[in-house]
Amino acid sequence: MRRRPRHSALASLVMAALITATATACAHPLQDLGPLPPRFSGPPLPADAVVSEMTSALAAEGITVEREPSNVRGKCVERLSGRHAPETVDAALKAAFARARSEHGWQAGPDMGSETLTLNKGNWTVTAGFPGEPAQGLAAPVVISLLCLDGGTSSTPTAPAAPASS
Repeated sequence: MRRRPRHSALASLVMAALITATATACAHPLQDLGPLPPRFSGPPLPADAVVSEMTSALAAEGITVEREPSNVRGKCVERLSGRHAPETVDAALKAAFARARSEHGWQAGPDMGSETLTLNKGNWTVTAGFPGEPAQGLAAPVVISLLCLDGGTSSTPTAPAAPASS
């Protein structure tokens, strides 16, 4: 009965040697291909220009938005928000994104599902979700999120107003 542990230890050792030999014989050495290419082409776009283009495209479709203060220091994050008639908000958002593509050179962004619109331009990605049904009598909320990749510039965060000195 003592032979069993010895056989199983020997079998494990043979199996480990076989796996090691197979892995070293079949594996290709990894090559350093250099640095990764940039995630966007062209110069980084300033937040003011991006916000202006998106606000213009939305306004042309009847959606009025306001730029919310960016409270994230060191991050390229912007947000536009407003309200629109619930009956036409989905069509207006689609038309505004199409206008941004045709008039301002934005490209279709990654597919994030049928309830989200996305656009890319330079180092920026813009997303908007279709709002659900608002309560009866209320306008539908519209929220546009703008996020930049590294190398971008964002507006400076809005600081609270200092008290007036006399």
